[in-house]
Amino acid sequence: MESKWTVGMMSGTSMDGVDVAAIRTDGVHVFERSPGLLVPYSKKLQEDIRSILGSTKPSPKISRIEKDLTEFHAKAFFKFLKKFSFPKESINLIGFHGHAILHQPPSRFPVGRTWQIGDGALLAKLTGIDVIANMRAKDVAAGGEGAPLVPLYHQALAQDLEKPLAIVNIGGISNVTWLGKNDEIMAFDMGPGNGLLNDWMLKQARKPFDEKGDTAAKGKIHQDLVQSFLKSPYFSRKPPKSLDRLDYSAHIVEGLSLEDGAATLTEITAAAIAAGVKFFPKPPLLWLLTGGGGHNRTLVQRIEDYLNPTPVKRVQDVGWSGDFLEAEAWAFLAVRSQKGLPLSLPSTTGVPKALTGGEFFKSKI
Repeated sequence: MESKWTVGMMSGTSMDGVDVAAIRTDGVHVFERSPGLLVPYSKKLQEDIRSILGSTKPSPKISRIEKDLTEFHAKAFFKFLKKFSFPKESINLIGFHGHAILHQPPSRFPVGRTWQIGDGALLAKLTGIDVIANMRAKDVAAGGEGAPLVPLYHQALAQDLEKPLAIVNIGGISNVTWLGKNDEIMAFDMGPGNGLLNDWMLKQARKPFDEKGDTAAKGKIHQDLVQSFLKSPYFSRKPPKSLDRLDYSAHIVEGLSLEDGAATLTEITAAAIAAGVKFFPKPPLLWLLTGGGGHNRTLVQRIEDYLNPTPVKRVQDVGWSGDFLEAEAWAFLAVRSQKGLPLSLPSTTGVPKALTGGEFFKSKI
């Protein structure tokens, strides 16, 4: 099958900026992977996005922010090309995630809906590259959760790794891909990732995140709050299942000191990951961690404590990209979308049958 370089652009629920990476793929195999680049949001754009989270109706304000966001992605694309001396002519396609401001899966809402702002037509015009965007919508419209969509990329990368294997992505939300020995695959959102901790640090310390987990390391874990949190019905529901960035709030640790709040929220993230193990068909032989949470040493230590004696490693230990895996995945999914291959499966999102998705936007240049 023909392979091509495709750029993936991901703006995750942690709202730190845009991850850009490229892979050479045919939508089934991954032949080469580029270095990745994080282009941080300006404070204003970050605040603008935060101000429209949970919106349910279009508005002039959302349209303005969507335009700003799309223009930011275009600039990020050209920064990526310049940084790595990547010839634009070698890029055939962009996989554009946009930024999720609403996620209401049909399993928990009367009418399922997912909304990622980002103008695919404008991005194609500004970059001169064809774009595939809006890759979650068809899944939700068909009754699926719309998330997570990265598992098929995990499966492609993990072909030579021993299984069962569990890959946990700790972004704003934590999600897992479980891979079995005979190509079985399941996935679901496990609980809050960095989102609640980031919100707490921003509000209490005016810092975007807990650097290396140093603040949490100084605090006391309030186990009563952890156990109360884990009584949420979500943690007893069988997968497939997914969460919205706003489903939980850092107010659960309101009144605690900065350090105790950080320690307790960090514990909640680790405990929620451990609570998901009961849904796996078989225990994994290895856990791989990816996403921003992998940089938080305190969080990683607590995850290791919960999952002991099963080894826990970073995806970098097996040669994957820890920080740009999702951006790569969006490139992979864009090629699959272009070829009409499935982006989601009944065992990953609960969609009735394997389903493709995405909208194609021609660059016209």
